[in-house]
Amino acid sequence: MILNDVGKYMLSEPLYEGIRVILNFTDEQYTPEYIQGISGAAFRIGGICPCAPTCTYAIEPIDFVKMLGHRAEHMEIGKEASERENILKKIKKEIDGGRPMLVWHAFTSYEWDVVCGYDEKEKLLYGRGSYAGLNEYAAADEKRFLNCDICPGVIFIGPKVSSFDAKKAEINSLKEAVAHAFSEKNADKVDGGEWVFLEGIKAYQRWYEDYRSPEKKRTAGDSYCFSVYKTTHRAAAGYLREIAPKYKNAEKYLIKAADHFQKEADALQKGDDLLSWDSPEGPDRENNIKTTEILKEACGQYILGINNIEKALINL
Repeated sequence: MILNDVGKYMLSEPLYEGIRVILNFTDEQYTPEYIQGISGAAFRIGGICPCAPTCTYAIEPIDFVKMLGHRAEHMEIGKEASERENILKKIKKEIDGGRPMLVWHAFTSYEWDVVCGYDEKEKLLYGRGSYAGLNEYAAADEKRFLNCDICPGVIFIGPKVSSFDAKKAEINSLKEAVAHAFSEKNADKVDGGEWVFLEGIKAYQRWYEDYRSPEKKRTAGDSYCFSVYKTTHRAAAGYLREIAPKYKNAEKYLIKAADHFQKEADALQKGDDLLSWDSPEGPDRENNIKTTEILKEACGQYILGINNIEKALINL
């Protein structure tokens, strides 16, 4: 049983893009940019480490679904065989009813994926992920997600049951973007001798400062954050332009902010040969100098974008 015409991911993002894919298939239409913006993902940066894109969030995915007015149910992965069998039965029942769902680690690694089909005979699940199933549906063993060592489980998304207060959510997303950018999380521990997780501007600044060392190697954390943030922050520009006409007193500042996030994404794009998964690990002194300048430029545009969101909030 496979649901046809379930859309693909339009950007690399592990938490909310799958929600858009499901809602666009089952109920209502949202742009990728709007979902990234309203969820806060378009303005986030953390780490820099492999877990940052999945743990630096403004809202839990299930709460985001509910905020949009939809019924949502979360099922954790049980340890007993009967519990695991029940969750697979539930997945297949939902698909039989024409409803895709989010399954953690179904096709990608440690991300929410969209499951929209199954093969009972071959024991396979089919669907979409941020880097899986971008053309034909991805396929994986139906128990793959059950054997993940970090297992948030499954989120079943139901019909719309309440209204979505778009204005409230949009303004909150702007406030959260600013608060996150100026986060002081762990800032007092930076010189403590051990690596600590940073967020917002401080994470961005440490990212390019790290590359000032000629011994710095490109890591999985660099590449994963790069692959996500270069697309989510480009979505910030689209989101701000989409909502700007609604707020006439703040419109010019939202448009200016969008321009800066566009420039940030353009700057990051110049780092493909230095930070993507297939780029050299190094260390390479010349490449590190180039990477430092690219990330510093991107960070500067991010800061200018946030500053203009601050001005927009004053004028709302």
